[in-house]
Amino acid sequence: MSGIIGIFRRDGGPVDRTALAGMLSTISHRGPDKNGIWAEGQIGVGNCLLCTTPESLSEELPFRHPASSLVIVADARIDNRDELFESLHLGESFSARSAIPDSMLILEAYRKWGEDCACHLVGDFSFAIWDAQREKLFCAKDSAGVRSFYYYETRHLFVFGSEIKALTSLPEVPSVLNETRVGDYLINLYEDRSITFYKNILRLPPATTLTVTCDALRHRTYWKLDPTREIRLRNDGEYTEAFKELFDIAVRCRVRSCAPVGSALSGGLDSSAIACTARNLLPNPVHTFSVIFPGLPEQDLKIIDERRFIDHVLETGNFLPHYIRGDQLSPMRDAARVHHHLDEANFAPNLYLHWAMYGAAKENGVRVFLDGLDGDTTVSHGFEYLEEMARTFQWKKLGAEAGLLAANLFGGSKPRRIIWNYCVKDMAPVWMFQAWRLMRGRFREVRANSTLVHPDLIQRLALRQRARRLSPPKVDGTARGYHHKALNFSLYPHALEAADKATSAFGIEARYPFFDRRLIEFCLALPANQKLGAGWNRLIFRRAMQGVLPPEIQWRGSKGNLSPNFHRSLLESDGATLDRVAFGQNSAANGYLDTGSVRRALEEYRAAPLAAGGKNSIQLFTAASLALWLEQAKIGRATHA
Repeated sequence: MSGIIGIFRRDGGPVDRTALAGMLSTISHRGPDKNGIWAEGQIGVGNCLLCTTPESLSEELPFRHPASSLVIVADARIDNRDELFESLHLGESFSARSAIPDSMLILEAYRKWGEDCACHLVGDFSFAIWDAQREKLFCAKDSAGVRSFYYYETRHLFVFGSEIKALTSLPEVPSVLNETRVGDYLINLYEDRSITFYKNILRLPPATTLTVTCDALRHRTYWKLDPTREIRLRNDGEYTEAFKELFDIAVRCRVRSCAPVGSALSGGLDSSAIACTARNLLPNPVHTFSVIFPGLPEQDLKIIDERRFIDHVLETGNFLPHYIRGDQLSPMRDAARVHHHLDEANFAPNLYLHWAMYGAAKENGVRVFLDGLDGDTTVSHGFEYLEEMARTFQWKKLGAEAGLLAANLFGGSKPRRIIWNYCVKDMAPVWMFQAWRLMRGRFREVRANSTLVHPDLIQRLALRQRARRLSPPKVDGTARGYHHKALNFSLYPHALEAADKATSAFGIEARYPFFDRRLIEFCLALPANQKLGAGWNRLIFRRAMQGVLPPEIQWRGSKGNLSPNFHRSLLESDGATLDRVAFGQNSAANGYLDTGSVRRALEEYRAAPLAAGGKNSIQLFTAASLALWLEQAKIGRATHA
């Protein structure tokens, strides 16, 4: 994880190196190992580097290509290095290839393919290339959106950086609140992938390039998932072997490190598979970081405690385990530091657990942190296949599969209940469930009257109409259609960027094997019966983990639920903060939160912390995080006529 910044004076004026140095200093935590700036005429760029790969130890950025007029700054890890070496005819020997850092590969790719170069790059990256010959700045971001890239532009100026604070350090970049993002945040709307809490400061969306000249700015999407592609192999064994090969590649690329490697280990299928695969690939033990909750009440431990599954993994050997007491952590702990690094209000209720793991990783010298986000979506649980069977009148097949699921995965559930949950409910029209809720007296759910947003803000932003307009289109009812929609879930880029900034606070780099582009493309193209079959969800993944995972993990049907700790800890540890927000004592949130609704939600929460799945606690956390961030940021408000 490194940091990049840049200034492009589109009006032709000279760039001030002092301004560049000031920008870079605001994000120096992202790259404590090396830093540098380069400026010439109307363009200036800077880089601070965190060395995490062997090649990065000799990397010098910004880098000016000796045989061209190109200059690059990059926050990048390129995973298809061997493929690029062949295509670009670089470095025949291993020693020659190991001397070429990832940023130089990007630059050579640009020299060969121009603005199409991003299509040929696999990995996590954001970068900018100044092409003096063509007088343009070319920028790009990886397909998943793991690395951050923000920018501000006017007719006279273009500024970019890995974090918003780098941009707002310049007097020319106004720090004004974007109320539309406030409204989106409060209703959990993330479909706008460019918006930030700062008016006119934008984020570059995933899989997007940006070309800037003195008189134009052009975006282009360079990659999209193809929902029509389908892989057809001869038998289950070939599918399993192909998946296993790609999964191993996804992990192998992400353990390329010049420092100790760590991995989250929850005891679930995803994190356990990554940890065990990494252990098999590395000569040295893998550090594991597990959150445990021994102090919770017995009824909570039944659904949250995964220690026995963690132990099954650790017993296979060659791990260095570390434990974090999640039951002693507050969800809003270290809030000021969290908000400083996020540059925005925290929307992730479980970030406090990851924040603690990142801290433990730093304390143990780990620089590369493997994370199992979001294996469920990449591989797919596959339950949509049941609905597809129903829609295509495959009743016998549907009944047989429901019976196997009842026996294997759901431990005694009746097949008809499975069919109801995964077929009937999804296929029934919305009005049917609204009528059912009304008949049971659940009026608030039908009216959607649980929002804590101030009514004036809802009206001013036309927030409900905006939510409807940005809602993703309906799917075609096929299992692949649902899988494609899930993989395009708008929250992922926001969550990955938040993690990017959170890990940078500790000088570590998070890596996500399940966001490997090649693995995602493969899983989406699989036939539905490879994702759900023989009474198991995620079937191909489970089969591929034969001999890698202990059987207790490989064929595990349950999954831990972290929510009880959050619901209890927020009230016990952060009750005073919630009170301050609920009773209007935080003036920064005035006009954005409906304090009456906040008070009622807080009363209900105190009376029953776990009621309605903890809905009140999540909403109150969101409201309090917004209030705390606004108070801390002291960001200017837009004026209204």
